[in-house]
Amino acid sequence: MTLKLKQTLLAAMAAAFCAGSAQAQGFTPNKPIRMIIPVPVGSAPDLLSRIIALGFQAKWGQPAIVDAKPGASQNIAAELLSRAEPDGYTLMTAPPPSLAINEHLFPKLAFDPKAFVPVSVLVEVPNVLVVRMGLEAKNVAELVALARAKPGALNYGTPGVGTTPHLTSEAFKFRAGVDITHVPYKGTVEVLNDMFGERIDIAFLNLLDVISHVEGGKLRAFAVTGGERNPALPDAPTMRDSIPDFISTTWFANVAPPKTPEPIANAIADVIRESFQSPEARRLLGNLKGATPVLNTPAQARAYIRADSERWKDVIVKNGIKAE
Repeated sequence: MTLKLKQTLLAAMAAAFCAGSAQAQGFTPNKPIRMIIPVPVGSAPDLLSRIIALGFQAKWGQPAIVDAKPGASQNIAAELLSRAEPDGYTLMTAPPPSLAINEHLFPKLAFDPKAFVPVSVLVEVPNVLVVRMGLEAKNVAELVALARAKPGALNYGTPGVGTTPHLTSEAFKFRAGVDITHVPYKGTVEVLNDMFGERIDIAFLNLLDVISHVEGGKLRAFAVTGGERNPALPDAPTMRDSIPDFISTTWFANVAPPKTPEPIANAIADVIRESFQSPEARRLLGNLKGATPVLNTPAQARAYIRADSERWKDVIVKNGIKAE
């Protein structure tokens, strides 16, 4: 390659980079944005995506179309995102599994979670240690004592292997030194039904899924697993009161395809933060009782997700958990 040809190619590459950077800096969508969710419509990611859509419509005059792609432990949706163009027109709103957990559970994935470009962690919600009404224990200390007195006799339900309720339960078993039998289900509804029927003793479930049942007297809440007490369950202590540094939250993040330019991610994050300030957004967010807004920057979101991934990796490795 001649010197002149090299100079020509370098100049062309520099011009293309500058043009792409300028386009990203002035990112203004001129068509609808596709918002993939890895769970069914009606779930928390669906509601959060619709809040974001309000902001997109207000700022850019463009809607966000929610596209639910549940299945395969949320890997179907993540794989779709991994193949999307990094142009800001395809995003995903998701809980931890596809972004921070599955990489440690599955021997091989069709996507690299670390390659996604985080836009913002939207909200976080603690899990709650709930027990069936007839269980003789009255608090965490009595539950631990009961489990130690009857190894393997108590059971716990989860919506599946690798979910945050499952990993939280395994972390509890390890930290408390108890033997409790795992009963996996296909979803949270099935866990709750068997708890109501007194067939499941305990469960660590998301606050959003249990708050109404605790308030309605169908379940007892022994502890929340956030860093502090949650206003939605003011009488429930934290697990840290019984087991030091025991924290387990479910969060929901918005992420973009690999190689999405930083200015595009920043522009979308700015609009997302604005979208959560509207009266309609606050009304919708009221349906997620107990959820705490995070709304961080792309750089902060990346650090947040990676730190949580390392925490779950430690639980998975120590307990020898594998995907089924």
